[in-house]
Amino acid sequence: MVEPDTVKLLRECNAGVKMGVSSINEVLHAAKDERLKKILTDSKNEHEKLGGETTQLLSDYSDNGKEPNPIAKGMSWMKTNMKLGMDNSDATVADLITDGCNMGVKSLSRYLNQYKAAEEKAKDIAKKLIKLEEDLSVSMREFL
Repeated sequence: MVEPDTVKLLRECNAGVKMGVSSINEVLHAAKDERLKKILTDSKNEHEKLGGETTQLLSDYSDNGKEPNPIAKGMSWMKTNMKLGMDNSDATVADLITDGCNMGVKSLSRYLNQYKAAEEKAKDIAKKLIKLEEDLSVSMREFL
């Protein structure tokens, strides 16, 4: 059924965007290199743009979206603060963002495969978000 798969995929994208923005916000203050700060800020803005598209499409289906899993969010927060507490460097920021991107790509790819009947516009948003995460991960390599 197209509509349930579309809404489910959009919810996962919505939660993924929120998790991505939250993760970037958690490390942005620790970034020292201006290029790293710009990459993170630009990516956050792109995440927010996709989040707006996702929210609008969910609204068209009378759905409010989905928040990230609180356990996953809490674990991410703990890992971030622990690692930055031990080594507050750009390499640590890049490492944390790379790990987050990899988890995002994995999860979103799974949902894209799981909700095959979703409408193309929902699949396109998922693919854009996956590409955004992949590109951010690649851009972190020079800071590792």
